[in-house]
Amino acid sequence: MLSKKAKYALRALLLLAKEHGRGPVLISDLAHRESIPKKFLELILLDLKNQGVLQSKKGKGGGYFLGRPPEKITLGHVIRALDGPLAPLPCASQTAYLKCEECKDEATCGIRIVMREVRDATARILDSTSLMDVLGRVNRVMKAEKEKLAYSI
Repeated sequence: MLSKKAKYALRALLLLAKEHGRGPVLISDLAHRESIPKKFLELILLDLKNQGVLQSKKGKGGGYFLGRPPEKITLGHVIRALDGPLAPLPCASQTAYLKCEECKDEATCGIRIVMREVRDATARILDSTSLMDVLGRVNRVMKAEKEKLAYSI
């Protein structure tokens, strides 16, 4: 399950992706526009800066901005940076593997087999979806909704 921290981070990053190329955005603006508690957002943005996802500028005209173009930042990278491995169980993880104590035969464990498939499918989707991809999907849905409204009048 996605943590609140990762969800807030993705919301903030999507706003920064929309603003990409327009200069830094203040934490207070991000917090207000996305309805994220400011103190919590400060910690999230600092984590993302330490991971190289964001950069910041101090002083007048300062704030946070993406450290790379939005098409180069994937959801998988962000979620792993904040929440850790994508696998639902440690025995299915590639990066944080731990054997289950109660497991008799890992090679034939049906739960592990399925959870590895879940991990692989999740990673495939999240690692191939950038912030730019998400913005494109949102724009397509918004356009479709506007067209539905136009036809219903």
